Amino acid sequence: MSALRRYVLLLLPTIALLLLGAHFFRAALVPLTLACLGLIALLFVRARWAWFTLQAALALGTLEWLRTAWVFASLRAEFGQPYARLLAILGGVALVTALAAWVLRTNTGRAHFLGPR
Repeated sequence: MSALRRYVLLLLPTIALLLLGAHFFRAALVPLTLACLGLIALLFVRARWAWFTLQAALALGTLEWLRTAWVFASLRAEFGQPYARLLAILGGVALVTALAAWVLRTNTGRAHFLGPR
């Protein structure tokens, strides 16, 4: 596997973790923001535990985006404000985060962390 292909593969998880970190920073959850930055560094640790940790973090990140969409849409609906665009945007971000977790499970992702089969 070429180095370029491997690093292009790692781009989606990097973007997902940056978005999640920005979300936590906006909520003044600085420790979680720093954890997201640490997880980006973990993308370059080629070990099984790093692979599992990143997948778990991205799966939890997907759940956080879905929870956030639910909370914000509920609030907007309660006040009679439109919420379809909010759901589309946060649903898209949740999808990107879920795809980032999936990318790590592909053969290329596995090979990056676990070595070739």
